[in-house]
Amino acid sequence: MKILLTGANGYIGMRLLPVLISNEHEVVCLVRDKRRIKIDKAIENSLEIFEADLLKEETLRNMPEDIDAAYYLVHSMGSSSKFEALEITAANNFVHALQRTKCKHVVYLSGIVNDQHLSKHLQSRKNVEAILLKSQIPTTVLRAAIIIGSGSASFEIIRDLVEKLPVMVAPKWLRTRCQPIALRNVLQYLDGVLLKEAAYNKVYDIGGPDILTYKEMLLRFAQVRGLRRHIITVPVLSPHISSLWLYFITNTSFFLAKSLVDSMKNEVVVQHRSIADVVQIEELISYKEAVARAFQRIGQNEVVSSWKDSLNGTRIGIDLFEHIKVPEYGIYDDVRKMAFSKPREQVIENIWSIGGKRGWYYLGFLWEVRGFLDKLVGGVGLRRGRRSENELLAGDALDFWRVLVADKAEGRLLLFAEMKLPGEAWLEFKVISENEQCYLLQTATYRPHGLAGRLYWWSVFPFHGFIFPGMAKRIICFEEKEQKIEKQQEIA
Repeated sequence: MKILLTGANGYIGMRLLPVLISNEHEVVCLVRDKRRIKIDKAIENSLEIFEADLLKEETLRNMPEDIDAAYYLVHSMGSSSKFEALEITAANNFVHALQRTKCKHVVYLSGIVNDQHLSKHLQSRKNVEAILLKSQIPTTVLRAAIIIGSGSASFEIIRDLVEKLPVMVAPKWLRTRCQPIALRNVLQYLDGVLLKEAAYNKVYDIGGPDILTYKEMLLRFAQVRGLRRHIITVPVLSPHISSLWLYFITNTSFFLAKSLVDSMKNEVVVQHRSIADVVQIEELISYKEAVARAFQRIGQNEVVSSWKDSLNGTRIGIDLFEHIKVPEYGIYDDVRKMAFSKPREQVIENIWSIGGKRGWYYLGFLWEVRGFLDKLVGGVGLRRGRRSENELLAGDALDFWRVLVADKAEGRLLLFAEMKLPGEAWLEFKVISENEQCYLLQTATYRPHGLAGRLYWWSVFPFHGFIFPGMAKRIICFEEKEQKIEKQQEIA
C-alpha cells in the first residue's frame, strides 16, 4: 500500500517511518524541506519525498493521487502564540488536497481532551480532529497524553527537572493526574489501526497502565535514575510564573512552556477504552519501564529523532537553508587558521562532538553565561543540547545553534545562530589541506542589523580575542582521556 506520512521528519514521524517500511508499505514523506530529512540507504528505495508546506495550499496541488492512506502528525504548538489558527489552516489545506486523491483512511495523533474546559493547546487539537472527521475521508483519531521515549518533549523536560533540581518548589498543577504512554505502544497503535474499517470515523484514547500525578511521574523518574528528590507544591505560582519557571529550568521554548502549563490543569486520563477491540497489544509498558528503555537508547547513542530538532519557534523557521550561503559583504568576521599534525579524522571527530555534554572546549562558563542571557530575553538558551553525542545532521539543534551543513567527508560543519541577536551569525569549521599540511579553519561571521547590531559586535569583540583561538586550539588538541580526567576532578 502507498502511505502518505506528514511530519515525516518530526519526532513521531521519524520513528513511524521504519515501522511502515518494515511492513512493506510504499511511503510518501511530506516535508517542508527535503534537505532536512535523513533517509537510511537501506530504505530509500521504498519511499519518495513530496516537498510541500501545509500552510500554503498551492504547494499541495501535486500531491500523489494514488495514496491509500495518510498519517497526520503535524502540530504547531510552540511555534507562536497564533498556533491555533495555523493548525486550522494546515488541517483544512490537508483535507482539500487529500480529497483529490484516492486516499481511503486518515490517522491523526491527537491529545486526550475529555475535560469541558480545555487549554488552548488541547482545544486546538480538538479543532483539528473536527476538521478531519468532517471530511469525506474515513478518519481515526488516537488521543494520547504524555509520550515517554528518548528525545520526546515530555521525557526531556521531566529529565531536566529531575536531574537539575534536588529540591523543587513547584506549582499546584503537579497534582493533576495523567496517563503516560510509552513511545513503542504509540507506534503499535498507529500501525495497528491503519486501514482497519472498524476504526473508521472513531476516536480512541490511548495510554499506558499507570495513572500518575505529574509529581509522581517526577519522583518515579528519579527512582529510575537512582536519585533522591523532594518536591513541595505551593498554590501561589500563577500560570505565567509557572511558565517562566519551566522555561528557565528546562530546555523548552517559552511558547511551549506556556502551552504545557496551560494544558497541565486538564486531567488527561483514558476514558474511551474501546481501542482494544481493534488493536491488541501484548504488553502495555509501564511508566518506569518506558523511562528505563529510553535511557538504554540514549546510552547506546540510538536517539533517532528529538523534539529539539523541530523548527517550530526558531527565528528562521522554514527558511533554514536559505542561510547556507554565508554572506561576504556588510559583515564582521573572526577567522582562525591553525595547522595540526594529528590524524585528520580525530580533529573532525572533535568538531562533530562540539556542544551538548562536551561543551565548547574553551571557557565553558562564558558560553553558559551567554546561554543564560539568551534565556533572559526569550531565546533558546544553551540547555537545548544535541540529539546525539557524536552525530550531526543538517537541521539538528546544537545548543543555541542550528546545523546547516554537516559534511564529515569534507570536514565541514556550518552552524547558524538561533540565539536572540540584533543580526545574524554563522560559525563554520573546516578541515583543509594545503601543501600536504592539514589546517583547522574556524570562521565566525556576523551580519549586523542596524546600529544595535554593530554595537553588539563591538561589545563582545574583546571576548573573541581569547575565546575563538582557545576553542580552535582545544579542538585540535582535545583527546577523550582529557574529558575523563576532567570528569574525575569534578566528582572529586
